[in-house]
Amino acid sequence: MKALFITAPGKTELREIARPEPGRGEVRVRVRCLGYCGSDLNTFRGLNPLVSYPRVPGHEVAGVIDAVGPEVAEAFAQGTAVLVVPYTSCGACSACRKGRPNACRNNQTLGVQRDGALAEHVVVPAAKLLTSRQLSLRDMVLVEPLSVGWHAARRGRAAEGETVVVFGCGMVGLGAIASAAAAGARVVAVDVDDGKLTIGRAAGAGVTVNSTTEDLHQRLQALTENRGPDLLIEGVGLPATYRACVEEACFAGRVVYVGYAKEPVEYATKNFVMKEIDIMGSRNATADDFRGVIAYLEAGRFPVDAVITHVVSLAEAGGALDMWAKNPKTVTKIVVDLGGQ
Repeated sequence: MKALFITAPGKTELREIARPEPGRGEVRVRVRCLGYCGSDLNTFRGLNPLVSYPRVPGHEVAGVIDAVGPEVAEAFAQGTAVLVVPYTSCGACSACRKGRPNACRNNQTLGVQRDGALAEHVVVPAAKLLTSRQLSLRDMVLVEPLSVGWHAARRGRAAEGETVVVFGCGMVGLGAIASAAAAGARVVAVDVDDGKLTIGRAAGAGVTVNSTTEDLHQRLQALTENRGPDLLIEGVGLPATYRACVEEACFAGRVVYVGYAKEPVEYATKNFVMKEIDIMGSRNATADDFRGVIAYLEAGRFPVDAVITHVVSLAEAGGALDMWAKNPKTVTKIVVDLGGQ
């Protein structure tokens, strides 16, 4: 079978490798659609510290089961359309023992610490599969990235009547917007791209702010009667937006960081104490987050067509990474189509 490898920063190679066979409790999935994540782009750029080369990228996976190993539940029979929860959990670390396996100290995500699914077939534990009778395979690819943002909003306890600010209208930010809006919050989407802000509004943001053309502080103060937002979710990973979350939060407000900062962040720490802010990290997503996003997509409440900006074949997948690296503003979601919807 064919698989795409990132062999070194800026270099990809389509290789022929052996087709895997499922073992006990495992299934083999014929990969049909795979979404590129920002982590895949960072691997291509040589900026992902968790990756060694060569690496098969890809953890946003949807496909059809084509082989089943022993001791697999009947629900995951051959021919079933599935999506993959791409994380592992050790069951023994402090996070797992606290019931938070998404933050497992020893997690290995497909395409990051281990080879991913940008291949014609992938073998995964049946316990890591979910399905939907309503969603297309293309739609199912969006579940994982949206779940990461969905989890961030749940982690921040977004609630009805609150003002929630989300920095960034990429896939993670859109998931946070959708989750907070579903909880009944008034959502303010912040970005530097008007096109992405339009998608943010379609995903559930009631207010949008282009921080390059508006004064963010003044706008947020006006929206909240000079109190500041209740919850701010950072999905960009820039020092400026990291600081803005703390600066703009109301007294006794909450901040959730889900975007990895690309460089050290300096703070005036008095706001931490004076405001008594809850500051939280958010990592990956739980199976319940995945199920929440599946139900949300099944209800037809998300602008799928606007989000998927590029569809390429497996043969074109390496070139798509190069294009994304050179023109990041043109991309919201790249989907690799390996053989149909």
